[in-house]
Amino acid sequence: MRTGNWIPPDVDTNTPSIARIYDYWLGGGHNFEIDRATADKLEGNMAGVRQSVRLNRAFLARAVRYMASQGVKQFIDIGSGIPTVGNVHEIAQQVNPEARVVYVEREPVAVAHSDLLLAGDEQSAMVHADMRDVEGVLGSPQVRRLIDFDEPVGLLFLLMLHWLEDSDDPAGLVRAYQEPLVPGSMMAVSHLTDDARREHITEMTGMMVEHRAGEPIPRSHDEIVALFGELELVEPGLVGCGNWRPAGPGDVTEDSQWNQYLYAGVARKP
Repeated sequence: MRTGNWIPPDVDTNTPSIARIYDYWLGGGHNFEIDRATADKLEGNMAGVRQSVRLNRAFLARAVRYMASQGVKQFIDIGSGIPTVGNVHEIAQQVNPEARVVYVEREPVAVAHSDLLLAGDEQSAMVHADMRDVEGVLGSPQVRRLIDFDEPVGLLFLLMLHWLEDSDDPAGLVRAYQEPLVPGSMMAVSHLTDDARREHITEMTGMMVEHRAGEPIPRSHDEIVALFGELELVEPGLVGCGNWRPAGPGDVTEDSQWNQYLYAGVARKP
């Protein structure tokens, strides 16, 4: 039995979750007191981090619309987090009502709420899995039902690959996800970097560890480009998150420093 329909009974509500912290920063309602307190402490020491997260969310919308405009009508969103306004299936289906989406997430609250949100939706589904279990994700019943690997697929890794240590071989993991994709498939990535503000990023990651919110691994521009493997970056390449094909004021920020924390890009499989 689920408490409040979206809280699995075995979830520790006294330990913060980065997925629920993101939900709070994005204005969502599926987070706990410990998540809000941790988010407020982090933001108190990193004024504007909420803006950076929202820049990433705006990039997600632009990337999905771009992929859909290029004929991609099925998507796998790795590390989808807690559903909030502007989900992948909502955006994709605005372009193509027949678009299909599989979300992948390991955070139990995100999975529970996604199951509720997607109940009865024949074109979308949630897989409860760790992104490192490539075989389990791609072989899941949800993926087998909704994704046709004979057609182009849109693969999303937004704010996810920086949670993998080098020992996890993030490039190898991404390559494994890319392997079954046909030409014309596309991949979007956003990733933390310390290229411009190393001291601030080091301080931020230290605080996240202190508050038990995880430890992201920032990477350089070249290191992130390498994660795309043999896929070809589309214009404008890998750039600051808000600089990837901005469509309006909501896609950028007046304080340019928050565009220096995240690189973002979309690539196509030739």
